[in-house]
Amino acid sequence: MDDLQQRPMYTTPPLAPLPTIPTHPPGIVTTPAPGSTPFPATSLPPLHPPGVTVADDSFMAEADGAQDTTAPAPKSPVRNVLVRRANEEPAAEYEASEESRKAKERQEQAIQQIMLNRRAKALAVPTNDAIVRSRLRSLDQPITLFGEREMERRERLRALMAQLDANGELDRFLASTHAFGAALAEDIAAKEEERMEEVQTAPFFTEGPPALLQTRIDIMKYSLSRAASRIMRMKQKRENPDEDEDAELDYVLERMSNISMNCSQIGDDRPLSSCAFSPDGDILATSGWSGVTKLWAVDTMERTITLRGHTERVTSVVFSPTNKNLATASADRTAILWGLDGSCLKKFEGHLDRLARLAFHPSGAYLGTASFDKTWRLWDVNTGIELLLQEGHSRSVYGIAFQCDGSLVATGGLDALARVWDLRTGRSILALEGHVKPVLGLDFSPNGYHLATGGEDHTCRVWDLRKRRTLYMIPAHNSLVSQVKYEPFEGYVLATASFDNTCKIWSARDFKPMKTLVGHEGKVMGIDMTGDGQLVASVSYDRTIKIWGDKS
Repeated sequence: MDDLQQRPMYTTPPLAPLPTIPTHPPGIVTTPAPGSTPFPATSLPPLHPPGVTVADDSFMAEADGAQDTTAPAPKSPVRNVLVRRANEEPAAEYEASEESRKAKERQEQAIQQIMLNRRAKALAVPTNDAIVRSRLRSLDQPITLFGEREMERRERLRALMAQLDANGELDRFLASTHAFGAALAEDIAAKEEERMEEVQTAPFFTEGPPALLQTRIDIMKYSLSRAASRIMRMKQKRENPDEDEDAELDYVLERMSNISMNCSQIGDDRPLSSCAFSPDGDILATSGWSGVTKLWAVDTMERTITLRGHTERVTSVVFSPTNKNLATASADRTAILWGLDGSCLKKFEGHLDRLARLAFHPSGAYLGTASFDKTWRLWDVNTGIELLLQEGHSRSVYGIAFQCDGSLVATGGLDALARVWDLRTGRSILALEGHVKPVLGLDFSPNGYHLATGGEDHTCRVWDLRKRRTLYMIPAHNSLVSQVKYEPFEGYVLATASFDNTCKIWSARDFKPMKTLVGHEGKVMGIDMTGDGQLVASVSYDRTIKIWGDKS
């Protein structure tokens, strides 16, 4: 014990700091690796924004016995990262569950829609539009929506009934509907169908002026004599051994296949709409959108007379068969009869909409006009009175043509229908159905029983009135056929004009193409042929007149 007290006491010297050993040779500056961040020399900033409370780190302090638990332990960056991750994990789980809930809702909605579609397909929905409207009204739904058609309205009712079926209310709705609404709707629909059938099938008559009866008698007498003369002439020609119809036809076809452009002339400041040769072939009349009609000398193509009288564009011009006057139709809803000296003889007023085409009766005593008011009218040329107002087309009437005997008249409408009327009785004797688009041009063959029609469906149809059907369908052009014209003397050839900028000549025997007249730079609006078939005239949207003929 004494020895221990006599021994000197030693104290532990303080630890000296370890020398710093450089990790790289002197003069070399370290560069952090690409994409890495060097550890900062200063203390790291707090990982949580001010005011955010983090979990207590006392459990870490208890594990470390060297620290005082009474003082707050310094926040370690590693522990802060762990705390932050612990706090973020519940939020990530919450976000995932929210997305899953939305996806589940979408899936349930899709399944419900599929089930509704299956129910809708199995439902019996009425096809009568009146019943469909009645049931929509009983559901407090609008009976029709803007631009909605019958099929779309029926599908809307189907969807509503499927929804009622899903809610278990369909049986009650059908019971109430059948009790009152369906019976009423069916009764209304039946009456409507009966009324429509009666309108469609029952002919109706319109009272005409007293002069109409005498007109029908005069037309009957005129047509009977003309028909007898035509039949006698055809019979004699067939029985005469000196007559070789095939040789004559071959000659005409050969001549027409050799025609070319003789001249081209600017006809107006605006597009031209129609042209017509006089019966003797010396004068050519043209009409245009400028509202004037011009007469030209065929030999020199010099303008002789300008006819002014319409306030709108002139849509058609035609010469009288007697070669005494001509008539024009206009968009101002009037037609005017002109003298060859340029004087205005008569003005025909009465149509409620613009005129499209007009034609003279073969006797020259009557004038027919076709209008966009869905009617065609017959006028007395001498008195200027309206003899007949004829309905029959469901849409605008565009074309009109008289048969060579004078007993029949044909009209073509934008309803894709051509009708043949008997002027002696006033009845529609034939409805020619075949065009799928509006009928724009018509012309009778000189043989009296063939009718050519041109339409917006790019075709020309030749009808045999004796068989009451299409004789031949010509796929004529690449665009609508604006006008058709038979050669007036024998009808050996047929000419067509089209909006594809061309005219074509066809054989009336087998309807083969003989010649394509190319030269216009715009839509060909009208075409005509001289009485002997020597010349063809065409007018176009490009404002030009072109004369075609055989130069040999």
